[in-house]
Amino acid sequence: MATAQLTTLSISTRNLASFQGLRPSEAVKFGPSVGHLTGLSQRSFKGLVVKAATIVTPKYTSIKPLGDRVLVKIQTAEEKTGGGILLPTTAQTKPQGGEVVAIGEGKTAGNTKVDLSVKTGNQVVYSKYAGTELEFNGSKHLILKDDDIVGILETDDVKDLKPLNDRVLIKVAEAEVKTSGGLLLTEATKEKPSIGTVIAVGPGTLDEEGKRKPLSLTPGSTVLYSKYAGNDFKGKDGLEYIALRASDVIAILS
Repeated sequence: MATAQLTTLSISTRNLASFQGLRPSEAVKFGPSVGHLTGLSQRSFKGLVVKAATIVTPKYTSIKPLGDRVLVKIQTAEEKTGGGILLPTTAQTKPQGGEVVAIGEGKTAGNTKVDLSVKTGNQVVYSKYAGTELEFNGSKHLILKDDDIVGILETDDVKDLKPLNDRVLIKVAEAEVKTSGGLLLTEATKEKPSIGTVIAVGPGTLDEEGKRKPLSLTPGSTVLYSKYAGNDFKGKDGLEYIALRASDVIAILS
């Protein structure tokens, strides 16, 4: 089964967590000299906390998720660049994908028992801040809810992602390369757009009776979405994509 290397596109306070295991939560305390050394104040680090993996000792030989939980073996971070240059650990981008190795028995909606959206063996993409990280049998795993899985990847290209539940896959519109006055913009100064074309949509959310409520969005629509929502990816075609919840889509443009 194909495996894709899925990485975030940019480093910011918002997605720093996906690079270095930091997650929004309570404040982390730093020594008084940190701000002077880095040019950042202690306030810059407020809301970030180090997230360490739970180590499962060798005496335990299996993990069985319960309910709507799913156990994913995390894809190994890329150790080399495309040109074959070895990357130090600090420069390796934390992946957002992996293989489903175990699933729970399902969930209940009203009086209806609902099967999970994924099966063992599926290659999946998951939300950046989801789940509990585990060290098990020498590999990193993540145990998370079925709803935290963004989609199933059946090829090695993110543009072929099959969104799950209320997720939507959008091809991001290309950023402007010139200002209104005709000045060329560098990559660093280009404003990232919040407009794109819907590529694929999930089957929708479950209602109280366990029935799917189809999404109102359709492939081909041009939409405006929340600036800080979703998971950013880069396809093999060099274009940028984003997977987010339908509720993060603000408007349809025509």
